[in-house]
Amino acid sequence: MKVANNNLLVKFRAKDTQFGVTRGTVKALAQALDVNETLVIHMALSKFATDVLPAYAPDNGPLTVKQLSALRKDVEMHLPKGKTLSREVLFA
Repeated sequence: MKVANNNLLVKFRAKDTQFGVTRGTVKALAQALDVNETLVIHMALSKFATDVLPAYAPDNGPLTVKQLSALRKDVEMHLPKGKTLSREVLFA
């Protein structure tokens, strides 16, 4: 039975750039945050995932004509009827 390897080798850059950092930067972050270097890397990857990956699953695409028609009928039944008593403009 083959055991999955959950380890990852991180190769640090020679200088800090937008695509990588030096070991010294990771050590400085660890010291500033009072955590170990592994946790610094996990924190950075977690923040990056939050910034890049969608927060929700994609929807099923645009509504069909039948769905739109059903929604319009439902709206007509629930919207108030009669004279407008007052009106405000959000963007003038």
